[in-house]
Amino acid sequence: MARGRVRQPFRVLVNPAYEPVGPGRAAFFEGCLSVPGYQAVVARHAEVRLTGQDEHGRAVDEVFGGWPARIVQHETDHLDGTLYLDRAAPRSLSSHRAVAERWAQPTPEEAARALGFDLP
Repeated sequence: MARGRVRQPFRVLVNPAYEPVGPGRAAFFEGCLSVPGYQAVVARHAEVRLTGQDEHGRAVDEVFGGWPARIVQHETDHLDGTLYLDRAAPRSLSSHRAVAERWAQPTPEEAARALGFDLP
């Protein structure tokens, strides 16, 4: 499972922040409801430490890897006004249809070769 997708429970986070854990990075196509109809390749930290509080004011301090690490970064970035497009490889921007038809491989390596952008 290249993307490291695992089921995540619903959770409430107050004042979340993240920091990288280690030097690893992972790049995958990513989309967002803020920019409907498109996806682009975003290189993100492979592992992050998430801190903040839950809805009861209890401290949260957890390490996430794989797709959950990507979600933490993507959603926390919104709080700073950052969208995935701000971090994306510009040449990778594709419609959902193009991603489904041409770039649906487990990793974006073929897209990077064909479209001419670098991966970490």
